Amino acid sequence: MEYEAVIGLETHVQLKTKSKMWCGCANQYGSEPNTNVCPVCLGMPGVLPVPNEEALRKTVLTGYLLNCEIPRYAKFDRKNYFYPDASKNYQLTQYDKPSTANGFVDFELNGGISRVRITRAHLEEDVGKLTHFDRTSGVDFNRAGVPLLEIVSEPDLTGADMAYEYLNALKEILIQGGVSDCDMEKGMVRCDVNISVRPVGTKELGAKIEIKNMNSFSGVRRAAEYEIARQIEVLKSGGKLVQSTRRWDDAAGITEEMRTKENAHDYRYFPEPDMMPLAPTDAWLAEVRAQVVELPIARKQRFIRDYQLPAGDADVFKSNVELGNYFEGLAKQSKNPKAVANWIINNLLSKLAEANAKEAADQAAMGVDSADVKLLTLADLKFKPEALLELVALVEAKTISSSAAQTVFAEMFASGKAPAAIVQEKGLAQVSDTGAIEKFCDEAIAANPAPVADYQAGKVAALNSLKGQVMKLSKGKANPALVGEILERKLKA
Repeated sequence: MEYEAVIGLETHVQLKTKSKMWCGCANQYGSEPNTNVCPVCLGMPGVLPVPNEEALRKTVLTGYLLNCEIPRYAKFDRKNYFYPDASKNYQLTQYDKPSTANGFVDFELNGGISRVRITRAHLEEDVGKLTHFDRTSGVDFNRAGVPLLEIVSEPDLTGADMAYEYLNALKEILIQGGVSDCDMEKGMVRCDVNISVRPVGTKELGAKIEIKNMNSFSGVRRAAEYEIARQIEVLKSGGKLVQSTRRWDDAAGITEEMRTKENAHDYRYFPEPDMMPLAPTDAWLAEVRAQVVELPIARKQRFIRDYQLPAGDADVFKSNVELGNYFEGLAKQSKNPKAVANWIINNLLSKLAEANAKEAADQAAMGVDSADVKLLTLADLKFKPEALLELVALVEAKTISSSAAQTVFAEMFASGKAPAAIVQEKGLAQVSDTGAIEKFCDEAIAANPAPVADYQAGKVAALNSLKGQVMKLSKGKANPALVGEILERKLKA
């Protein structure tokens, strides 16, 4: 019997706000333990939570980005459980009336477009962070109360690779939408992965096995690959799967059982009595909707369609919004957007990376922490964006050769001078005078009888050697296309 996997993901994302969800404490990573805390986020008796409007705004914005419905009535609920990292012994979340529901994410997979439905994206609060030592444990409540968005997918994922691509697409949407920085090293994104397997062709879901607290997308992919294979092996060997929770041991490459549960936990949800329900107005929703950005996949498709870019180039501009905007500002003025894209991707990014590597090394030598190093951005470029258009035009007009253009660009980047001025200053203009090139060709033919004989004997590649000699004699200034034409004519005479 053949089996297929069914996967659903619960992705927890910290929202990009200055303060926490219910109080004015800083939403800040890396502070000394238990310094960004107050009676509200510590759950002291008698305190009252006050909702963070920016978190509410970013929740609804996420709903729009994920094609969700935005209900006109939502509320917060208490999810009751005891655990050391939850100081209140409950978590404020949204249960039966979330702020967003019924959406979807489209993303690329195996050369096509796949869709995963979104059940809901609801707002809740994060809990503290436990650290376990040899004989004791510590809890840091700096993270407690940070606004957390839980994005729940339908079980539409059918494999580990699909889960990986979905998570990357989701992350890209949230970053570009300004909802979250999604820095996984800082714990801003965590996943619970629900996996079951069933016989191919059946509709009933198998026993749901949850892998908790995954903190990397590559880890999700590896854990899903292992767990799918493990479950299929259990069934094929006559065993039975029961609903359970497991953990992923990345070093060992296996999942391990934490606990079994025949039924879901009873968290005794009830409406949060200290908070009014949410009833967004038309005006407020319109204000939030105005902040919706172009989705990454739509941007890529538009760049391919409008600027005739190959998929690889469009991917670069899809992932880097600032760079994409820089390109589009020039592409709208250019007759050759592909050439502009080539210079940005192959030259500009390379020069920026080279300059930033040097800057980081210099700063490190001076004892500056890597986190404090200011790196160059597009805003720091010394040349104006239009200079790239001028450079492309010089190459297309055959005023300079491609190799000379590299020299011009390096000088542009270093000094900010205009391309035409650099060409004149360095004498880089391409020689297209037929008489001058014929003289160089005659000299190359006379000085290189061997490749001449090879070419005349039918070895076409020998012409390249002669072209190289002509370019050397002309100090790289001869028009390569004209050189080839003249050499061919002279050698066939």
